[in-house]
Amino acid sequence: MLYSKYFLPTTKEDPAEAEVISHKLMLRSGMIRKLSAGIYTYLPLGLKTIRKVEKIVREEMNKTGAIELLMPSVQPAEIWEASGRWDFYGKELLRVKDRHSRDYCIGPTHEEVITDLVKNDVHSYRQLPLNLYQIQTKFRDEVRPRFGVMRGREFIMKDAYSFDRDEAGAEESYWKMHAAYCSIFKRLGLEYKVVEADTGSIGGKFSHEFMVLADTGEDQIVSCDLCDYAANLEKAEIKQDLKTPIKKQLLSIEQVHTPDKRTINEVSSYLGKNPGDLIKTMIFIADKEPVAAIVQGDYEINHAKLRNILNVDMLEPATPQEVMNAAGCEPGFIGPVGLKIRTIADNSVKSMDNFITGANKKDYHLKNVNTERDFKVETFADIRNAEAGDLCPRCNGILSFKRGIEVGHIFKLGKKYSQKMNASFLDQDGKEKHIIMGCYGIGITRIVAAAIEQGHDKDGIIFPDSIAPFNVIIIPITVKPGQAIDKAFSLYNELTAAGVDVLLDDRNERPGIKFKDADLTGIPYRITVGDRGLAKGILELKIRNQDNTTEFPVEKAIEIIMEKITLNI
Repeated sequence: MLYSKYFLPTTKEDPAEAEVISHKLMLRSGMIRKLSAGIYTYLPLGLKTIRKVEKIVREEMNKTGAIELLMPSVQPAEIWEASGRWDFYGKELLRVKDRHSRDYCIGPTHEEVITDLVKNDVHSYRQLPLNLYQIQTKFRDEVRPRFGVMRGREFIMKDAYSFDRDEAGAEESYWKMHAAYCSIFKRLGLEYKVVEADTGSIGGKFSHEFMVLADTGEDQIVSCDLCDYAANLEKAEIKQDLKTPIKKQLLSIEQVHTPDKRTINEVSSYLGKNPGDLIKTMIFIADKEPVAAIVQGDYEINHAKLRNILNVDMLEPATPQEVMNAAGCEPGFIGPVGLKIRTIADNSVKSMDNFITGANKKDYHLKNVNTERDFKVETFADIRNAEAGDLCPRCNGILSFKRGIEVGHIFKLGKKYSQKMNASFLDQDGKEKHIIMGCYGIGITRIVAAAIEQGHDKDGIIFPDSIAPFNVIIIPITVKPGQAIDKAFSLYNELTAAGVDVLLDDRNERPGIKFKDADLTGIPYRITVGDRGLAKGILELKIRNQDNTTEFPVEKAIEIIMEKITLNI
């Protein structure tokens, strides 16, 4: 491709709207342009990179025997009502009506569509196992879209769905996809980690996330310093201390005045205590019923763990009015003593005694509160966030934290959708059974952003060779008629004929501008062609992720470039 004929609008200035480096560089390098909040146009450079990601994903999916199809993005409400997710999915589901006032949604995911399809066309065990996948646009109406395509509302995703006769088959399908994902991310040239994860709104029994490691990642990865245990923050378990705590002498409850002191830090500071001497009580609405969750004051309640312990579909922090209805007091002064609602406590509370908690009375707290004596806990469980220094749940190692970007997620769905939507088959013994499903997603557009977060410097993007929009950029020092431009075109034609993606910068611009644009766009190999070098029989090669420039003989140009590209893709 000739630069002068290409649509590649780069910019020098950092865009004011960009919050993270990938957003900034995708805008500056001419990969994307914003249409609306969380909705972007992919310009030719961005689309080329997306297509290269898609190619690798397709090849690895096809190797597993998965079969590609394409499902509608507009989905009727009936199938979502059948699965029970029409109301559960919440405001992220963009709902629309057609001219006949029938309800539809713009698909954020396709479990309902694929289950409906298989229900109607798969009837015998002979048709199983089956794995169907698509690469398609999704829409999730994020409350606050941010970070460019990292957390946009419209995005491109690969989603696959496996269908099996029994648990053994489902297990095999799951780990086959796990291996395929590892191959995909290895080929993409990204440093990644596989972590245990919560199943969230997709549902199911078991899942793993694939995280691209990056200091700027919005997700926290918890891992052990001794074994291979790793999980995201939502899922990370904490090893329970099985020793019976030694209790102090239980003191009498004392009510203390804490005027306008609502937060853990405010109360602990006012009373001259440590945050760990307090307990935090929060009211949640779990499937429309109030429940109290309590945790040691210097810890945070993990919503995903709490939802799983309660075994509910919907869990939301209570509104101030809902807190008032449940506890008779406004938030900031809530405590478990005298509460008439279901109470779940974190394991950390077991070893506490004579602690401080809200008095369920404005501007007051209670000192010397103790479990069993002063209030009853229905269940003690692990419902807090892991913290650096916690013990590993699998060994005696210590948990530490890294940051990452979720780019893939695989789930064992079980019969969650097949039972609700009656997707069944006749087994070889003639009995009707529900299909066992799995779900496997990869964020195609998010991978591009994650690659940039992981690979960049002060000058711009550093793409892995496998997904760079162009493999090589050729820069003639001058475009005036002569030896340099002639040789540049000769190299361009030979490399293009060999199947290499080449961009020839034939613009009538200063070399410095061309070099800056080459660095900005992240093209791995830059060949500089100048009259002085040609007079000596040499060309210059600059590899994007290296500082130095090397010279090589003109006659070796094609051989050297082809060797490097073949080695790194």
